[in-house]
Amino acid sequence: MEPEFWWHGGWWFLWLLPVLILIVFALVLVRESPRSRWHRSRERAKDADTARDILDRRYANGDISRKEYEEMKGVLHQ
Repeated sequence: MEPEFWWHGGWWFLWLLPVLILIVFALVLVRESPRSRWHRSRERAKDADTARDILDRRYANGDISRKEYEEMKGVLHQ
């Protein structure tokens, strides 16, 4: 096949496919690395308490009354 066929016939983009695959592969490796910023932020998000957890803990510790607990729980459900 003549080089003109490859470049002018619409096949020129085929060299991009392996390059794009390598770029995607590298991004996945970086993102899933335990040292990456994205990995650490995901881990912190898993460990973070929800508003409901904090409310339950405050009620269990006696920091708020049952009435306050019910009011705040109602606000959280809205």
